[in-house]
Amino acid sequence: MRTCGAAALTGARQLRADVAVIGGGTGGCAAALAALRNGMRVIMTEETGWVGGQLTSQGVPPDEHPWIESFGATELYRGYRNAVRDYYRRHYPLTAEARAQVHLNPGGGSVSRLTHEPRVSLAVLEALLAPWIAGGKLTLLVRHQPVSAGTVGDRVRSATVRSLESGATRGIEAAYFIDATEQGDLLPLTRTEYVTGFESRKQTGEPHAPENAQPANIQAFTVCFAIDYIAGQDCTIDKPAEYQFWKDYVPKLTPPWSGRLLDWTMTHPITLKDRPMGFDPAGGSTGDKPNLWTYRRIASRANFTAGAYAGDISLVNWPQNDYWLGNLHEVSAEEVARHLQRARQLSLSLLYWMQTEAPRPDGGQGWRGLRLRGDIMGSEDGLAQYPYIRESRRIQAEFTVCEQHVGTEARKQPAAETFADSVGVGSYRIDLHPSSGGDNYIDISSLPFQIPMGALIPKRVENLLAGAKNLGVTHITNGCYRLHPVEWNIGESAGALAAFAIDRGATPRAVRHTEKLRREFQSKIQAQGVEIAWPRITPR
Repeated sequence: MRTCGAAALTGARQLRADVAVIGGGTGGCAAALAALRNGMRVIMTEETGWVGGQLTSQGVPPDEHPWIESFGATELYRGYRNAVRDYYRRHYPLTAEARAQVHLNPGGGSVSRLTHEPRVSLAVLEALLAPWIAGGKLTLLVRHQPVSAGTVGDRVRSATVRSLESGATRGIEAAYFIDATEQGDLLPLTRTEYVTGFESRKQTGEPHAPENAQPANIQAFTVCFAIDYIAGQDCTIDKPAEYQFWKDYVPKLTPPWSGRLLDWTMTHPITLKDRPMGFDPAGGSTGDKPNLWTYRRIASRANFTAGAYAGDISLVNWPQNDYWLGNLHEVSAEEVARHLQRARQLSLSLLYWMQTEAPRPDGGQGWRGLRLRGDIMGSEDGLAQYPYIRESRRIQAEFTVCEQHVGTEARKQPAAETFADSVGVGSYRIDLHPSSGGDNYIDISSLPFQIPMGALIPKRVENLLAGAKNLGVTHITNGCYRLHPVEWNIGESAGALAAFAIDRGATPRAVRHTEKLRREFQSKIQAQGVEIAWPRITPR
């Protein structure tokens, strides 16, 4: 009997495809699209109700390098960015001036040239996936979580996912699996070797690594939220249960934090000295202090016609709501639930403090007109559907990128290491937030870098690829490989590599180690808009 395609089996207990992408975040969407455009049948699962990860369910506007409008990203990622701007031009009441801006920045935030609302990214990504779903090439299972996997020798045979709504399970069989989950959830299920936390200096030779490995020392995660400001109204939320704890909390970090966590003074990530910040949602001057309100502002009322927005909308992903009192992987389900709840309490406590007690430039306390915008985040409690995960489990890879390959100081050369097996590029500082082991920021300069194919391939398992922040990097280099365009490129190259391996009947490992195949693959992804080398860049 002829086997039906994956899409025809959506209601079945057993699904089959060429490529299974577990995790529908930023890297997962890119992986699926790359495999699809190369002729594969794909199944993609996503734990939340929204595809897009950082860009949507986590509510994090894209952090990008200064050359993003011209080079340093894949054509597919640049197409996504253009589609976000086009969506605003088609559907939003922009002013004539804003509509005419080639590089429209809807929020006018300072963190990015494209700060915007998560629902717009969701609409764009769903539009990119829609024709493949309609054509029966892509099966998308949202609100599904991986719970087990079957392996034979060095190959993954199947994965089982459970619906978070009905509890029903489905088996997925595929020639290749791409782990694009936020925390590398498929790695322990498939017994793929991996690492967590800080490697030791002896293991990696990295100048900023500790003497001894610290596998439970993992970067903070953040439960983001969106707020606007309605002057003259009282939008104060109920006092959070843990408010007193977080109001009084003084971080115990090395080097020391500046004082209380809920304060406008924080540790400067680079100098590690006290850094006073300003805050004024009403648009007043904060003098020489950066205004946190505009940092990740995702809707600037000035870009829209009069009356379209009651006020600007800002996305809160700040040092004050980073949570480092515990981890979300390598611990029990009960501990995960406890830390998630505490992180949500921290974010709500930050909002309540801003509404009621935060010092104002005029000498007053609090802005009661700050309004929690759960509608922007697609949630009932007003917070992001999923925490922003900075650090995942990471595969023990064929090749691991270390600080010496990309760190400016450690490299002592004008360019990052050149990788013959490059499958992409990226650029960002090595930016590590405070961690669960008590380390304060590690924020150091890095050089524009490449993504080596070897970092996507586990050292043993043959048909599983890293498709997100779980590639072969260290705790330190994760700090520059974890941002939106890099995660997208990782996923896109993983999806293309799985398709190429299937077409050529060769494993990704063989593709990497066979020069003819490697060059053929690199030529193919370049033809599809993936940059694998940086042009000469004028220092900034």
